Amino acid sequence: MIGRDAGGVSRRLAGRVAVVTGASRGLGAAVARRFAAEGAQVVLVARTVGALEAVDDAIRQAGGLPATLVPQDLMELDAIDALGPAIHGRHGRLDILVANAGVLGALSPVAASDARTWHRTHTLHVLANARLIGTLDRLLRQSDAGRAMFVTDTAATGAIAPFWGVYGASKIALETVVRTYAAEVVRPELRVNLIDPGPLRTAFRAQAFPGEDRNRWPLPETVTDLFVELAEPACTRHGELVRWHNPVVPEGPS
Repeated sequence: MIGRDAGGVSRRLAGRVAVVTGASRGLGAAVARRFAAEGAQVVLVARTVGALEAVDDAIRQAGGLPATLVPQDLMELDAIDALGPAIHGRHGRLDILVANAGVLGALSPVAASDARTWHRTHTLHVLANARLIGTLDRLLRQSDAGRAMFVTDTAATGAIAPFWGVYGASKIALETVVRTYAAEVVRPELRVNLIDPGPLRTAFRAQAFPGEDRNRWPLPETVTDLFVELAEPACTRHGELVRWHNPVVPEGPS
């Protein structure tokens, strides 16, 4: 049931509990703020306490429910396993997962890529998300409308671009994991999808393309409608890779 605020405005995620990883800045922060504005109780996961507090402050100032802050480095895989029980103990339920946390890694020729870059990129994009599925799957299945979405980058996975081998390979592996998970889900109450938001005006994009004009790309807030659509109880999409259609044609991986 869609809730409404005192002014009669629809809040499409009223009463839902949502986890957002990489929630301290950029796309993750924008999605968290939007979900809170739509009535969700958000659980914010990221490494930096101060940045999480800033997102929470923005949510409160906009009239949203105070967020639950989880200052956690997802590279510490064993610690992820405690997230599901902690959410159950705090909120008693989970309805939405937005797995957004990502790392660019060093852009370099495959022949020059070091083991540390391979390890860090694949640990965060693949292993950490697999552990998130492991710890949160039971809660998502218990929801009347569980929704899980994982952020990918089809500009990196759909074409072979020089110097993007490590990053692209990790996202391809993530897509395989998520598509397999979706195929294994037999309960119609749980929907699992991949999202490609396209290039956005974020620090991540600036790190990847330091010389470009950032103003040519839209702000992360532009794409949050898509996340709300896939998070709503009424959503029926499942096992899909959903792309946001940016009016600006990207020049390379986003």
